[in-house]
Amino acid sequence: MIKKVRKAVFPVAGLGSRFLPATKAQPKEMLPIVDKPLIHYAVEEAVAAGITEMIFITGRNKRAIEDHFDTAYELEAELEAAGKKVLLDIVRNVIPKTVNCIFIRQSAPLGLGHAVLCARPVIGDEPFAVLLADDFMDAAPGHPAVMAQMTNVYAQEGMSLLAVQEVPRSETKQYGIVSATPYKQDLEKVDAIVEKPKPEEAPSTLAVVGRYILNNRIFQYLETIGQGAGGEIQLTDGIAALMQAESVLAYRYAGQRYDCGSKLGYLKATVAMGMKHPETGAAFTEYLKGLAQEAHFLSQKTGK
Repeated sequence: MIKKVRKAVFPVAGLGSRFLPATKAQPKEMLPIVDKPLIHYAVEEAVAAGITEMIFITGRNKRAIEDHFDTAYELEAELEAAGKKVLLDIVRNVIPKTVNCIFIRQSAPLGLGHAVLCARPVIGDEPFAVLLADDFMDAAPGHPAVMAQMTNVYAQEGMSLLAVQEVPRSETKQYGIVSATPYKQDLEKVDAIVEKPKPEEAPSTLAVVGRYILNNRIFQYLETIGQGAGGEIQLTDGIAALMQAESVLAYRYAGQRYDCGSKLGYLKATVAMGMKHPETGAAFTEYLKGLAQEAHFLSQKTGK
């Protein structure tokens, strides 16, 4: 019998150096997209997939993440006293009451594989999800959240699962890259996986992005593989070792990914969600149309 995915790991110990100075005193995962931080969206995605145990692998200066998912008694009291019921409900329902949050400190920045390994005592013998908040996932219309898509696939296949997308060959050095064989619709069996290959050495342009479902056997490999690229314990290397014992699937999800680890990707996500937001969507879309018309007029005027 295939076990249900009940637990999710969120590696949030990174420094966020690409967003300095904004991340000097706050976690990059707390940067907002309209009115919710990145980590909030990732947790919502996990909740939508039926996951009830949220395991955060944290580091120094990440207390704001814990506070965000904790009860804010003083704030709730002030909002209640002021009769601001709508805001009070928002604050009280940041996370469903049925969901548990567990915080584990990663003592040193030893890589994504090490961060996942830190969750082993809590995961036990269950399959689990890994969500990287930097990768903001917006599901395609008519489809469930990306992690819900993946848990549905896992419930049928029972094999470790990697979310993948095609990337330009010039960008392979930024990702784990897989070569794979067609298996079923939107699914391929992974033949090989390599961490951040040079474009001329990449086996394909199919990149692993920040969503995984892994069988617990991955832990025994993460414990023994040693340091990989960048002197870190790479999750990619652990998956490559796992593939020697069992099949791993690559899943072409239905949706749009925004790389919010980069400034441009973050801005794109902000614009996309700003246009969909129930409060700002209509007015913001009109504003953007006005900017586009102004830019077109200027280009016609200057001949550029």
